Amino acid sequence: MKDYSNYSLLKHNTFGMDVKAKRYVEYNSEEELQQLILTLEGDVLHIGGGSNLLFKDDYAGTVLHSAILGIELTDENEDEVLVRVGAGVVWDDFVAWAVARGYGGVENLSLIPGEVGASAVQNIGAYGAEAKDVIALVEAVDLQSGEKRCFGVAECDYAYRQSIFKKGLRGKYAITYVTYRLQKHPVLKLEYGNIKAMLADKANVTIADVRQAIIDIRNAKLPDPKVQGNAGSFFMNPVVSHEKFLSLQKDYPQMPFYEVEGGVKIPAGWMIEQCGWKGKSLGRAGVHDKQALVLVNLGGATSEEIITLCNTICCDVKEKFGIDIHPEVNLV
Repeated sequence: MKDYSNYSLLKHNTFGMDVKAKRYVEYNSEEELQQLILTLEGDVLHIGGGSNLLFKDDYAGTVLHSAILGIELTDENEDEVLVRVGAGVVWDDFVAWAVARGYGGVENLSLIPGEVGASAVQNIGAYGAEAKDVIALVEAVDLQSGEKRCFGVAECDYAYRQSIFKKGLRGKYAITYVTYRLQKHPVLKLEYGNIKAMLADKANVTIADVRQAIIDIRNAKLPDPKVQGNAGSFFMNPVVSHEKFLSLQKDYPQMPFYEVEGGVKIPAGWMIEQCGWKGKSLGRAGVHDKQALVLVNLGGATSEEIITLCNTICCDVKEKFGIDIHPEVNLV
């Protein structure tokens, strides 16, 4: 176990905010976490890879990070496998592991930054797939009592970028393991983005082909946080009623959209671009020039500058389209 005081979080947030935690602890097992809980005082924040955080200031409490690793096949039949993965495993390492073995279900989630534990909290999603589609079981430890609890997927109350761990149980549990249900005979999802076009000339498309196509797409349009601070997609894509969508479509017939449960999803990045923000900036905070959904630290930006840019964009989108967009990034 690593236990530090007055610890810099610069390496633990992809926006590049140079803030400190009063205490930072990294644990390697459920048992270490349960022992650690007895020593916790004040506010507690559990982080993963820091790819979905914007620190507004130093953190006056304890920051926890899981170093629980391991990928284990726990059950299988002719059609499926169950794979138990430690919360500290890098998400894309797990995706690569699954694809290399021909196990389908997570290939569309390739190259999403962060760790396995966060996949169960955030219900990460991309290119027509979401973590909830493959999660079978979530193991967690109560940060008050130290008791272990297992959540079936139905108990996790998953929705678009939401879960019970972000709502009713926010900050109350630390995820330790996630078990995924993967397919031995994968059903490919090629409808979103440019995947189908990129694979049009390929016969007998495999999940490895899909993974590589998505990696290529993401690398082409998303900035590397090691080079330019960012948290990936800063905003969630809003879901509007069919009535609202039809009204907008009259004015914007080229507007991209996706039919989803409960309405129609409209890409926030497209709306931000229509408002003229793509490639523009306010001070040292900017909008990426290849993907308007991404806000970037142009160098030395403060959290206040990024939040000001965020709020300005939200107001412009509301004024132009009558739609509220909200950050996907957690402000701490």
